Amino acid sequence: MARTTLSPWARVGLAAALSVAFATSGHAALFEDDEARRAILELRQRVDSLTQANQRAGEDLRRSGDDTSQLRRSLLDLQTQIEALRSEQAKLRGQNEQLLRDVTELQRRQKDMAQGVDERLRQFEPVKVSVDGQEFQADPAEKRDFEAALAVFRTGKFADAGSAFAGFLKQYPRSGYVPSARFWLGNAQYATRDYKEAINNFKALLSAAPEHARAPEAALSIANCQLELKDTRAARRTLEDLIKAYPQSEAVGAAKERLSRLK
Repeated sequence: MARTTLSPWARVGLAAALSVAFATSGHAALFEDDEARRAILELRQRVDSLTQANQRAGEDLRRSGDDTSQLRRSLLDLQTQIEALRSEQAKLRGQNEQLLRDVTELQRRQKDMAQGVDERLRQFEPVKVSVDGQEFQADPAEKRDFEAALAVFRTGKFADAGSAFAGFLKQYPRSGYVPSARFWLGNAQYATRDYKEAINNFKALLSAAPEHARAPEAALSIANCQLELKDTRAARRTLEDLIKAYPQSEAVGAAKERLSRLK
């Protein structure tokens, strides 16, 4: 191949053209570096922003985790308190039920005690009795002791009956049973041949209660005691007084019969 030879002017023109070309190419490269730098800066800013955001998110997440842990602990504490309250409530409920049972039992005992007291009080409250046509108020003890003494008399144990009626008169000297007690005491003494004491008790009945239903029988019993003592004159006078004082009584017939035998 043949080599082309350039003229000096061509060489100068070529050098100028190359200078322009290199200048133009350098300017384009410089422009591209600025754009890249800006892009890099923007990218770096975005990375920094994302990093900061990520850090904030991490901190928020960490705080959220701490808050969640705290909330969990609070919930556990609250659950523990709730269980403790439930246990205490169950305990109190049991105590309340026991108290109710105790109160019920106490009320029952008080009722039983009140009934027992009422029953004991009724044992001392006077009751209305009727003996030998006489009505009066008597303590339950009086009624019981009189009836007990009379029951002994009816068994024929006259000495024991006499002791029972004598004890009754000593213990209840103002009882409404006194006239009747004296009458049965006199009869018990008559049965044991204690005629003088029998006369004293029959006379005490007539003196204290001349209108008593047993008075005519007491007068007749006095005459019988006097006859046993061989005091005929006293017996006759007693029988005559009986007929005058109690003309309508059943004892009058027996008195007249005995009086007729004395004449």
